Amino acid sequence: MSETENPKSHPTSNAVKDPSDWTTGGEPMTGAQASYLKTLSEEAHEEFDGDLTKGDASKKIDELQDKTGRGK
Repeated sequence: MSETENPKSHPTSNAVKDPSDWTTGGEPMTGAQASYLKTLSEEAHEEFDGDLTKGDASKKIDELQDKTGRGK
């Protein structure tokens, strides 16, 4: 395997991946996602949806971070 083929030589090359493309994106959101999403939902005065998938939770977190000014 050449240096360009070794994923360890570029460990962040795929670090930013669309949640729709995650292989685990359809699984239930993690506890950390749920906790942060609940906080963001409260700050944005939006209803918290505890049934989101990992991928959908990630998208909602991004949306609420923009709305609340967090994560910048």
